[in-house]
Amino acid sequence: MQIYTLNVGQGQFVVVSGNAEAFIVDTFVPLNPEVPIVNVKAALANILNGKELIGLVVTGFDADHFNAVGMKIVLNKYRPNWIMYPKYFKKTATADECFAVIASFESQKAFQRYSVSLSQNDTRFYTKLSKEFTFEVFSPHAADMDSSNNCSLVCKVTERSTGAEYLVTGDTENDRWDSIVRYFANSLECDVLAAPHHGSKNGITEGSLSCMLPDTVLISAGVRNKYGHPDIEAVRLFQKHSNNVYQTF
Repeated sequence: MQIYTLNVGQGQFVVVSGNAEAFIVDTFVPLNPEVPIVNVKAALANILNGKELIGLVVTGFDADHFNAVGMKIVLNKYRPNWIMYPKYFKKTATADECFAVIASFESQKAFQRYSVSLSQNDTRFYTKLSKEFTFEVFSPHAADMDSSNNCSLVCKVTERSTGAEYLVTGDTENDRWDSIVRYFANSLECDVLAAPHHGSKNGITEGSLSCMLPDTVLISAGVRNKYGHPDIEAVRLFQKHSNNVYQTF
């Protein structure tokens, strides 16, 4: 498993690649970046060369994760087979625009949507989306649908051939992590962690990291962003529990 966290500023765009398949997590591409970012089209052409893009995982509907510019690039160029996103819907102009892009693509190609919400703890496994990867979902849950951040999709991806594990986290915040740990503590261990909420101090807890025990933490945050991500307290916590902590620059 290879994980590419693209430098797109204050947002997230990740490509996960196996031997022959790949999928994308979130699609943020800023129109007028304040600082230099990666050329997304060129990066995708390089990473996905010789790979089949099987799907797209959207962790939430805020504009720095769910972005129509990135969505058009992914759907129109690479034509994945499915999209997975949390059932909770925050109605915004950005979300409406993105779903319009999805609907337009859906009219051209057979395309499966997975709108995820956990009602029972044993309904979280998606094993038929890929030949190379399995997906285990931990959030959102109806009991915690109190904000768009806490309704983020939290999902562990496991590569079948190697057992390598990558935990996708969106913008999940501390109170939701307490609930996730209560139900799924024994399942959260991973090799690589996508830092929740771009490294916010409200996005990670000592208890959740003690269950995850990641070797590597990847922080997708814009340089000199207005939110101050990543927070120094969160970075210190990551460093306490991980061997490697990296941030996009």
